[in-house]
Amino acid sequence: MELGLVGLGKMGGNMRERIRRAGHTVIGYDRNPDLADVHSLEELVGKIRGPRVVWVMVPAGAATQSTIDELAELLDPGDIVVDGGNSRWTDDERHAEELAAKGIGFVDCGVSGGVWGLENGYALMYGGDAENIAKVQPIFDALKPEGDLGAVHAGKVGAGHFSKMVHNGIEYAMMQAYAEGWELLEAVDSVTDVREVFRSWQEGTVIRSWLLDLAVNALDEDEHLEQLKGYAQDSGEGRWTVEAAIDNAVPLPAITASLFARFASRQDDSPQMKMVAALRNQFGGHAVEKK
Repeated sequence: MELGLVGLGKMGGNMRERIRRAGHTVIGYDRNPDLADVHSLEELVGKIRGPRVVWVMVPAGAATQSTIDELAELLDPGDIVVDGGNSRWTDDERHAEELAAKGIGFVDCGVSGGVWGLENGYALMYGGDAENIAKVQPIFDALKPEGDLGAVHAGKVGAGHFSKMVHNGIEYAMMQAYAEGWELLEAVDSVTDVREVFRSWQEGTVIRSWLLDLAVNALDEDEHLEQLKGYAQDSGEGRWTVEAAIDNAVPLPAITASLFARFASRQDDSPQMKMVAALRNQFGGHAVEKK
């Protein structure tokens, strides 16, 4: 299968490589010419045969909107646009309507896997009409982890990004719990090797997880996280999760508190946020602030 891929950063570049390893042809475009296979969206569209599938992996908001607007003028009826970035689900509904007016299909896809996805595969949550999903399925199959799990047709347009948003909200709360536990262990005199306590939890406990494994990785690199500033950004999806909870009258106390804890980290040097910052760097390659 042929695929156009727009956005070849940390996620998009690795996705291009994984799809190629599965035997598909990928033509990639990025504003950075050192990463790109072509020099424009117009050239990208011209190099793939119809019906075309173009996957967009650019930042949510204005960058995604402008890319979809340009593709709407370049693609033909029967082609499909996949938004694999972290767009808000309400934007998906608008994009689908705009493209449908030109006969172009739309699929939204939440992608999780970070910098590890190239080797481990990406968890995929996609939304859209079954007919459009079927046309993209070979690419989903190439990206997902081995085995039966790791990918789901979550529902209508917007369902993929909504599911990924909730996933990230849960991630916020899990990271915050590990961070709080780590700070408490570090605060007492009786526990003399916090890193090894975390490592011991990797087997046989009910709190073992990939995030715990990454926490141990971070502590192996910097045992007391002394090189990090206790400052953690939020990418927006935690906020959207809390907003959706308010709109639907669903109580989310743990997720909401974890979001507010990140806000608090910007006011002082929070020990907990050192762990949250370290975990974000481990799984997603997100930037950290050094002391």
